[in-house]
Amino acid sequence: MKILVTGSAGFIGFHLAKRLAEAGFEVIGLDNLNNYYDVKLKLDRLENAGIESQKVAYNEPVESIVYPNYTFIQLAIEDAANLERLFAKHKFDMVCHLAAQAGVRYSLKNPEAYIQSNIVGFFNILETCRHHNIKHLVYASSSSVYGLNEKMPYSTSDNVDHPISLYAATKKSNELMAHTYSHLFKLPTTGLRFFTVYGPWGRPDMSYSLFVKSMMEGKPIQVFNEGNMSRDFTYVDDVVEGIVKVLNNPPKGVKTWQSSHPDPASSIAPYRIYNIGNNSPVRLMDFIAAIETAMGETAVKEFLPMQPGDVEATYADVSGLVEDFDYKPDTSIQNGIDEFVKWYQGYYKQSLVVV
Repeated sequence: MKILVTGSAGFIGFHLAKRLAEAGFEVIGLDNLNNYYDVKLKLDRLENAGIESQKVAYNEPVESIVYPNYTFIQLAIEDAANLERLFAKHKFDMVCHLAAQAGVRYSLKNPEAYIQSNIVGFFNILETCRHHNIKHLVYASSSSVYGLNEKMPYSTSDNVDHPISLYAATKKSNELMAHTYSHLFKLPTTGLRFFTVYGPWGRPDMSYSLFVKSMMEGKPIQVFNEGNMSRDFTYVDDVVEGIVKVLNNPPKGVKTWQSSHPDPASSIAPYRIYNIGNNSPVRLMDFIAAIETAMGETAVKEFLPMQPGDVEATYADVSGLVEDFDYKPDTSIQNGIDEFVKWYQGYYKQSLVVV
């Protein structure tokens, strides 16, 4: 079984590519290595997976020295011609598409990047999957698609037509585009709405990374909406486990699906949407307390108003995941944060500054 993992130098993609390689799949990892955040972190992830970063060059495959069944190629999904050549050469069985321009706040400053990567790039993925008879396309959506929806917990059967950031709008667009290809071309597609993923090798622009960095440097942490927020924080290993379970089970379409009472989570076409979250929202102040426990220090807090594009709470209904795969993320916040802080302190080799 040969699988393409896009975004394989990214946070979730890095963990997934390693997991699949360790399980014996033949894995091709793809990433454009853009500079949205520190490229060194992306290259270090690749090094951890046995990809020698000094050999990385655009559109040149590099084989892992740790996993003989893992090959990385630097390539942008917007590069339709080279993407087509890659699919023609490797004849993938399945695709896990995690590459995207991430970040809610960054979408306010650089919207074009989201159109190019998340719309044009996703279209290219759909087209190449269609023309190369891919057995299953699994792609990353986001909890941000729920937007102004205040019904809790967030259900995949809920309407999600009111996004409040361009990032969220592009993710919703991906779901609509995927359904079209599932319907017209019988391409099995599954969209996964991730809920605030955290853990070792996490993105430096995420709140938990910023909190730990500030605390280690003896600086105040910035707490938005005066701390009155909650998130369904989900540990990265739990997310990867969910992806693997879904990847091995392409949707076949629901024969009892009714167009008169359409369920947004499924279709008569081979199309499915799932939430992957911890199903247990945590107050932001409790999350910070877990970091303080892991670090043995109390953070100095700077309380600030809500940022544009943010929502007050997220809470995943994962009943679909439980019903179809008998799976539910279950890593506790304290255990997950302990692992993240341990990795962060080791990776950045900083000592805590006590003030």
